[in-house]
Amino acid sequence: MPTFAAIDIGSNSCRLAIASVQQHRLKTLHEDREVTRLGESVFETGVISPESMAGTIKALKRFQKAVQAHVVDKVRVVATSAMRDARNSEAFRAWVKSTTGWNVEVISGLEEGRLIHLGVVTHEPGARGRCLLIDLGGGSCEVTLSEGGRIKEMVSLPLGAVRLQQEFLRNDPPTKEDVARLRQYIDRELRKGERKFGLPKVALVIATSGTAAALAEASNSLALGLEKKKSSKASNGKTTVQRVKILEAETGAVRKLADRLLKMNNAQRAAVAGIGPRRSEIIIGGAQVYASLLERMALKGFRYSPLGLRDGMLAQMLGDADTRASVHRTMEAERWEGVLEVCRRYGIDPRRAEPERQHAVQLFDQLQRVHELPPEYRLWLEAATMMQEVGKFMNHQGHHRHAQYIIANSEIFGFSPQQRAIVAAIARYLGKSRPEPMDRIMRQVPVEEHVHVARAVVLLRLSQALNQDRATAAVRLQTRVYPKRVVLNLKPARGRAELEVWSLKKEAAYFREIFRRELFVEVA
Repeated sequence: MPTFAAIDIGSNSCRLAIASVQQHRLKTLHEDREVTRLGESVFETGVISPESMAGTIKALKRFQKAVQAHVVDKVRVVATSAMRDARNSEAFRAWVKSTTGWNVEVISGLEEGRLIHLGVVTHEPGARGRCLLIDLGGGSCEVTLSEGGRIKEMVSLPLGAVRLQQEFLRNDPPTKEDVARLRQYIDRELRKGERKFGLPKVALVIATSGTAAALAEASNSLALGLEKKKSSKASNGKTTVQRVKILEAETGAVRKLADRLLKMNNAQRAAVAGIGPRRSEIIIGGAQVYASLLERMALKGFRYSPLGLRDGMLAQMLGDADTRASVHRTMEAERWEGVLEVCRRYGIDPRRAEPERQHAVQLFDQLQRVHELPPEYRLWLEAATMMQEVGKFMNHQGHHRHAQYIIANSEIFGFSPQQRAIVAAIARYLGKSRPEPMDRIMRQVPVEEHVHVARAVVLLRLSQALNQDRATAAVRLQTRVYPKRVVLNLKPARGRAELEVWSLKKEAAYFREIFRRELFVEVA
């Protein structure tokens, strides 16, 4: 069974998780983490410092040794907020590529939230109901409202712990002016979340990442009067260690802790159980965000989960590789909902596009011996069929070019930038132009996918030709495949489908060029 590795290059730390597939589930084999503070220089100067780059590269080299030791089949490396903001992110990506051979994928805040959500709902008990997910990392904070394992609303806010520390908290302990500016900024950003969620009224709030873990343990520790983990003598004279429950934190306790941390210096914060010397440097801003967010949304508190971005990445790799895994169905539903959302946003009625989608699927299924496309292209073809006319929202003239731009640059849940580029290219070449390797559009698609894109374009052009007259019922289609030809037999609901036959015959030359077979059209 395959083995996967997920690497998360965050603004505060780099994380590695390696897992193998066993009985359609993931089994964790290895985990690693290194605090690199990649975002520290970015949020101050706008660029990643050479020191931060070197420290991150050193951590990635260590990760690479673990990946090689576990004979990993597929590695996915993603970067988040710091890399999104850094002006020199391309230089760092090139350094990673030359050192490790890995391609770093810089993902958006919403894609980051989607992957975190996927990891949590896949593994966390109770997350299948109505719940709120909060992930406060080094550079951003993603808040997601989930119901039935599906994302209902999501917002990504620039409220990461490292970002807030660098921009607002230069004194230790912070001055009243520092705190006032910090709180004003937090309130301004949280108002965006309020407009999205209002009062979400959820029974469960799940918080992920190191800030949530530190706040949960520290708030419970302070509630018990513990400034740090202390040893005590049991009645038998042996030394025992007092342990603090770290799974949950109440809103009142988080607010008390957040306000108390404002009065402490770094050494005092580090002495609080659960915070430690590295987290103490950046905990103040994160604590204020959690306290304000919980209060504004009238939430009772949160439950900490150790799951995160890397777990969602592994879950997605499992879903892509194993169609029998439960996460595969979740991902397919999520992706299709993303496609429909784009259609709604740009005024496309999915019901009008449905006959063409059905023909595209039928052609894909019945002509597999001809096109030999990978299974995932079935969904890519469906998505391109549904979204091909979104460009008309901008202008009817040249709408295929506009559609390509919209699809490639829209946030479509479940589709990576590379997958969006493939779908966009399929939707692009429906007019007079054809996909050519040196086209600007095709240069965004991996070279090994160029042949697949051209074949998918032919299928979409055929499905488009089969749906020329939207005012009448769609024609029924039967296909017959022979060694040197393909026969399309049409059964129109009324009339003789002259327009469809004419349109299909226009595609015969391109069909022959791509598939090396003749295309014949018959009407029953």
